[in-house]
Amino acid sequence: MDGFVGRERELALLKAALARVERGGRAGRPGRALLMRGRRRVGKSRLVEEFVERAEVPHLFFTASAQPTVTADLALFVEAAAASTLPGAQLLRGQQPRTWDAALTLLAAALPTDRPSVVVLDEMPYLIETDPGFEGTLQKIFDRELSRLPVLLICVGSDLAMMEALNDYGRPFHQRATEMVIPPLSPADVRDMLDLSAADAFDAYLVSGGLPLILDEWPAGASVREYLSAAVPDPTSALLVSGERALAAEFPAQSQAGLVLRAIGSGERTFSLIARAAGDLPQASLSRALRLLTQKRVVDDALPLSTKPSRETRYVVADPYLRFWLSFLGPHLAEIERGRGDLTLDRITGSWTSWRGRVIEPVVREALRRLPVDHLPAEAPVIGGYWTRTNDPEIDIVGADRAPVAARICFVGSIKWQESRPFDAHDLGRLLLHRSRLPGADESVPALAVSRSGSAVDGIHVLSPDDLLSAYRN
Repeated sequence: MDGFVGRERELALLKAALARVERGGRAGRPGRALLMRGRRRVGKSRLVEEFVERAEVPHLFFTASAQPTVTADLALFVEAAAASTLPGAQLLRGQQPRTWDAALTLLAAALPTDRPSVVVLDEMPYLIETDPGFEGTLQKIFDRELSRLPVLLICVGSDLAMMEALNDYGRPFHQRATEMVIPPLSPADVRDMLDLSAADAFDAYLVSGGLPLILDEWPAGASVREYLSAAVPDPTSALLVSGERALAAEFPAQSQAGLVLRAIGSGERTFSLIARAAGDLPQASLSRALRLLTQKRVVDDALPLSTKPSRETRYVVADPYLRFWLSFLGPHLAEIERGRGDLTLDRITGSWTSWRGRVIEPVVREALRRLPVDHLPAEAPVIGGYWTRTNDPEIDIVGADRAPVAARICFVGSIKWQESRPFDAHDLGRLLLHRSRLPGADESVPALAVSRSGSAVDGIHVLSPDDLLSAYRN
C-alpha cells in the first residue's frame, strides 16, 4: 500500500522550497530554512525521507533523541554527519566538538557550494530541551554560514506549541524560516487508501486518526470490525504501539499531565469530573496540567457557542486516534499482552455505537468548517456546539458569526451516526425544542441534520457522509 496517499501536496511544497534554493537568493543568500511540525506518528520523518530520496541531492538526516547531556547529542550528530552524503562529510570524522557552535560550523564547511543540499534536524525540540541555547546558536550559524550556501535546512518537531513558537517575534529564528504543518491523512485520504464507503471511511478515521503507520497495516476494503479483530490481539501492531510511544515520550503515566490526559481519554469532559478521575487532584495542579495539555495541542478546550457568555468549559482529546487508544486500548494493554485481546475486542464491540456517536461530533464540525457555503443552510464563519451543565438542552452543531460569544446564530444542527437509523420526526422535534432554548436563536434560525443513514422527514437540510467527505476534496 502506498504510504504517501494524500502527501503529494506536501512533497510539492518541499520540492518548490528546494527549487528556490537552487535558483539562489538576493544578496548572495540562497540558503533557506523550514520549520515542519505535526503530531507524533503522523509521518513527518517518513515524508522528509521520501523527499530527500526523490530530490537526489547531498543530504544529512539527523534525528535527535532525549539524550541526558549536550555532549551525547553532539556525538550522535557528528556520527550522522560523518556518514551522510555531504561532499565534505569526511571533515567530521574523528571530530569531537564540545559546543553546537563548533559542530554547526563544521557542518557548514561540509556542505557543497556548487549545488543544492538538504540538512534535516528531526525532533528538534529535544535539542532545545537539552540545550536552551541551541535555538540562538542555530540562528547565528544560519545567518553567518548556512544562508550563504545553497542549502535547505528542515527542522522537524512533534511539540506543536514549541515548533510554532520558534518563529514568533522576539525568538532568535523570527522571520528566518517558512512554517509547514503536516496534518494526519484526512478521511478522504483514508477512503482512497482503504477503498471504503464514505461512512466506513469516517469510522476508520476515528480508529486510526489518519496515521499512516496504522493505515499501512489496514487491509484494503476491511471494515473496522475486521481490522480490529486482527490488530487488537497483536501487541506489536501499530494500532497498539503508536499510542504507547507517543504518550511515553511526553506524558508518563504517573505524571500529573499524564493522569489528567488519561482521565479525559476515559470520557470525562468537565473540570470536576476530570479531577475526580485523575485521583482527586488539587484544583491548582489540575489547572496547570490542563494548561500544559492545551498549550501542547493534545487537548482541546471548548465553550458553548451562543449569544450568552458561559463558563461551562469542556475538554476533549484533540487527536482521534488517541481518543480511541485512551478509551479502549491503553487501560487494557496488560490484558492484551497476556493473550486476552478477545476481552478488549468484546469491550469495544459493546461500546462502539455509543462511543462513536460522541467522538464523531468534533470530526463532523471540522468537516462543516471546510464545506463550501452552498452546502450549508447559511454562511457561518464559526462552527461549535451548545450545552449546559445538565446537558438540557444540548445541541451538536451551532453555526455562528463569531466565538466565543456570538452576535448572531446562523443555524443549528443534530448529528445521527447510526446504521439503519435515519434522522426522524422525533429527532427533528428534539432539535427544534432545544433550538428554542438556545440563547440568540428563534424559529427563523434554519436547522441542519448530519445523518449516516439519511432522513425520514422533509423540511430540513440533510448532509450525508459523502457530503462531509467532499469537504476534504475541496
